[in-house]
Amino acid sequence: MSLGTGGQFVTCPPLSAATVPAHERRGTPVGPSPPAKPATGAARVLYAGAGIGFVGVAYLGVLLPGLPTTPWVLLASYCFSKSSPRLERWLRRSPVFGPLLRDWIEHRGIRRPVKVAAVCLVATVVTLSIAFGRVPVWVKCVIGGLAAVGVCTITFAVPTIPRRPVDHSNSPD
Repeated sequence: MSLGTGGQFVTCPPLSAATVPAHERRGTPVGPSPPAKPATGAARVLYAGAGIGFVGVAYLGVLLPGLPTTPWVLLASYCFSKSSPRLERWLRRSPVFGPLLRDWIEHRGIRRPVKVAAVCLVATVVTLSIAFGRVPVWVKCVIGGLAAVGVCTITFAVPTIPRRPVDHSNSPD
C-alpha cells in the first residue's frame, strides 16, 4: 500500500498474521482471559450490585427487542469477575446467558442464528411500532434510524463465529 504526502510515497507492508498479535485479530479464538483480581470491601459490594443490576437489564433485553442483551451480560460478567467467583460461575452456567457468554469469551463473536434472530426481531418490532404507533412522524424517524444503527452494528461490527468445517476424513470414498 502506498500513502502519498506532498508527492512522496511511502510503501507499507500489508498486515499479515505474523505482524498482528493473535489477540488483535478478528474472528480468531483467543481463549478465556486470565482471571481478574477480585476487589475487596466496598468496591466488591459495588461490583456485585452492579453485576446483579446488569443481569436484570440483560433479562429485560431478552424480553424487549429494542434492548440489547450481549453488552449487559458482558458487563455483568466483568463485575462478577471483580467481586464474586460464585456469581461469575452462576452466570457462565446460566441456560439463558451461558452459551452467549462462552461464545464471546472463546471466539469474540456471536453465532449466525443468534444474529439472524436479533435482526428479524428488531425489524419486526420496529416495523410494527412505526406502522401502528401513535407518535409524531419525527419519533418514527428516530425509531427507524436507531433500529438501522442497531441492525448495522449486529450485522457488520459484531464478528460472526464461523461454522466449523465438516470433517470428511472418515467418510467412505
